[in-house]
Amino acid sequence: MLRNAKHTAEELWQMDHDHVIHPFTDFSRWDEDGSDIMAEAAGIHVTDTHGNKFIDGIGGLWCVNIGYGREEMAQAIADQCREIPYYSPFSHLSTPPAGVLGAMIAERTPGDLNHMFFGTGGSMANDSAIRFVHFYWNQKGQPTKKKIISRIDAYHGQTYMAAALTGIAFDKIGFDQADSMVEYVACPYPYRRPEGMSVGEFCDWLIEDLEKKIEDVGAENIGAFIAEPVMGAGGVIVPPEGYHKRTLEVCKKNEILYISDEVVTAFGRLGHYFASEEVFGIVPDIITSAKGISSGYQPLSATIISQEMYDVLSVPQADGAMFTTGFTYSGHPVCCAAGIKNIEIIDEEDICGHVRKVGPYFEQKLGELNDLPLVGEVRGKCFMMCVENVANKETKELLPPEVNVGGRIANHAQKNGLIVRPIAHLNVMSPPLIMTEAQIDEFVDILRDAIEATQDDLVREGIWNG
Repeated sequence: MLRNAKHTAEELWQMDHDHVIHPFTDFSRWDEDGSDIMAEAAGIHVTDTHGNKFIDGIGGLWCVNIGYGREEMAQAIADQCREIPYYSPFSHLSTPPAGVLGAMIAERTPGDLNHMFFGTGGSMANDSAIRFVHFYWNQKGQPTKKKIISRIDAYHGQTYMAAALTGIAFDKIGFDQADSMVEYVACPYPYRRPEGMSVGEFCDWLIEDLEKKIEDVGAENIGAFIAEPVMGAGGVIVPPEGYHKRTLEVCKKNEILYISDEVVTAFGRLGHYFASEEVFGIVPDIITSAKGISSGYQPLSATIISQEMYDVLSVPQADGAMFTTGFTYSGHPVCCAAGIKNIEIIDEEDICGHVRKVGPYFEQKLGELNDLPLVGEVRGKCFMMCVENVANKETKELLPPEVNVGGRIANHAQKNGLIVRPIAHLNVMSPPLIMTEAQIDEFVDILRDAIEATQDDLVREGIWNG
């Protein structure tokens, strides 16, 4: 099935198994299962080395926004490789695509967030944001403002600092991280709010929790608050109405910078280039982005800062002093060329408009799964969705972790041509943004069958009585 294949599917599986360490590997099953190797792709579909074709319900990993097989993207990347494939971004050196992409993004960001530091991934973008925050407060003569407030179940990456910002306990098992630099506040999880609270009361409680944390730690010791507009790997959690506006107000009141982690939500996933202002009504001090910035065709990220922050960071500390942070591949010309072409495609095809039109249909069709006994909640926005599976709808009790209900559903779905992401008892979906209503119908039909098959399995095995 592979074009010009040099190796069989079995050889590829074995080489991958023997030599590649994968992110988030379950080593208890690695020797038996290895990897499902995807070899070709077009539109919203991927095809494995055995010729099996799947709807890619996770968009690579939240990122293939414009879909697969874009010849114009391949051409833009090839053209840039021929012109100049790389040059140092350090000090006073650059290449044309970096400035062009920077200007294009600045036209689309909220407020005066018009300066950007390019990297190669979301973890790098968030790590860089914290370095910028610390440098900023040092420059402002407030060097004690080092702590960062994050949230339980937040996901901000896997570099050493980004792993500390991440508030998912499961991700930290066996690893060390810089947790002493981070304080965590409650997760804005309406479905799991304290019993007896309305959603409005829950929002009040969340704001009080943030205010108490600031009081306990001391605003003079806190540099920034970081938040995803919609929490991604933590379960596609959409916060209560007004939550982001109110957290921003608390931060402003206490001289705490606000970082909006739009690694997942930016570049169209919620129907806009950036969700912070258009969807949630806030203009943060920093926006981090990656994933959809190049639709996964090249590794690229951006840490985007306000004019006020830039004015502070760009003042030399002393004669001859430099802003000494950066990476070999910051502003990589081929990556930036992919970013430019990505924006051109999004604009030319009005992909953001398509998401605003078709996203509610995706929400509606997935919402119909609520009639299944195993489904506790369907939630999310537009092309960023989640199904939470429970043992009991009324009590919201979960099945034991070893049941692996999310994994079971994902396995059934994959056998029938759909890839969804299992995270414990959840199934997360983030397909390419070009998906049509007809494709959504097929997507949801397969997922319904997978959940029903899982229900049957659990009853037959005596694990669950429905």
